[in-house]
Amino acid sequence: MINVFLDDYRACPAGFVLARSADECIMLLQECDIAILSLDYDLGWDQPTGMDVVRFIIASQRFPQEIYMHSSSFEGRRGMYELLYQSKPDKVELYGSPVPYARLTAIANTREE
Repeated sequence: MINVFLDDYRACPAGFVLARSADECIMLLQECDIAILSLDYDLGWDQPTGMDVVRFIIASQRFPQEIYMHSSSFEGRRGMYELLYQSKPDKVELYGSPVPYARLTAIANTREE
């Protein structure tokens, strides 16, 4: 299992695999089992967005165990959250906020061992 951080600009936290585009993220969702997915919405001018990843997750039923939204776009974050909330299986944990710092630290420490 891997953790995936989707963002076109921000640095990737330790313990995560970075996807710089929606296409990269979708490829990882197709090929890997994902424990934690942290989504950005805006991924560059005239590029697919985090919402395209959300639509893929729902259509393919390739849900990670946990999904976080770290986007600074309020509307994008809300839209992704609402669409996922309507479609996610009960076992999937969904958060409309970034991964908490304490959790990021624990993930980084686990991956280093």
